[in-house]
Amino acid sequence: MADKKDINQKQNKIRKKSTSPSKARSGSSMTSLSKRIDKDWRKNWFAYLIFVPVIVWYVVFCYLPMWGILIAFKDYKPLLGFWKSKTVGFQHFRDFFGGVYAGRIIRNTIMLNVWALVIGFPAPIILALMLNEVKNKHIKKSVQTITYLPHFISLVVICGMIHIFCAPNGPLTKLVALFTNHPENKSLLMVSDYFRPIYTLSGVWQNVGWDSIIYLAAMSAIDMELYESAELDGANRFQKMIYITIPQISPTIIILLIFAIGGLMGSSYEKVILLYNNMNMDKADVIASYAYRVGLRDKNLSFSTAVGLFSSVINFALLWLTNILARKYSDISIW
Repeated sequence: MADKKDINQKQNKIRKKSTSPSKARSGSSMTSLSKRIDKDWRKNWFAYLIFVPVIVWYVVFCYLPMWGILIAFKDYKPLLGFWKSKTVGFQHFRDFFGGVYAGRIIRNTIMLNVWALVIGFPAPIILALMLNEVKNKHIKKSVQTITYLPHFISLVVICGMIHIFCAPNGPLTKLVALFTNHPENKSLLMVSDYFRPIYTLSGVWQNVGWDSIIYLAAMSAIDMELYESAELDGANRFQKMIYITIPQISPTIIILLIFAIGGLMGSSYEKVILLYNNMNMDKADVIASYAYRVGLRDKNLSFSTAVGLFSSVINFALLWLTNILARKYSDISIW
């Protein structure tokens, strides 16, 4: 019995010795972490204080409103409130997909964004590559200023200019009439087939300069020794652009491409509403404008929320899938 007691006492001592260092290490690590946090707070408290309004903005305007998507599953009546409104489940989604407008607005939304992706996405890259090759600083700055300016013009003003240019006997209408059978006395916006080119090209004109800034910033970070080495090997300017500049900015291009594809089911309703009419509605009406019209004009808030929720879910799925493909084939991804 004495031997067993001695053995048990020795085992307990061994356990205490083995556990005490781990406890000490965990305690010391927690202490060191708290010290680092306290030290960092004392050093950078003003930076954290500046960041507080950003956090508040996101919480108030991005996270708190998320509970509002629940009215997509209710027959929401403002006078009854959220909790007293009747729950209808997926009825609004069934009504949307069973309606006559679902196919049209989904097709129009995808087509408008495909146009923007095919034409609008490469445009700022091409502009940035061209500006990067300009050696005269005065010309470069002048072109940058001219291309940046349309971005700061109000969207309402831009749409007003489009209406003027595309009006009967307008400058753009006369230009189109020179190359097509379109009559000069008929507005281009009255022809549905012209809506997508007008919408896309006006967007490119407005944003191409501003969107090129991020690519120019990426180009400015390229090591100049790469260009010098390529020049010693006999590479011309075009070859340096193809084999050095584009590969070096490819991470930026891929990240922005992921975001662009992730927005294929989303469109800004403001510009569409300012440009569409009864004559071009079959090509102009998109998910965002339809949700806006049904929600505010017809006062069907639950149905409008269901339509918007459908668009957001598809966008998230596209973003997630594109991110996976980008990570698999290029090792570049958002997360």
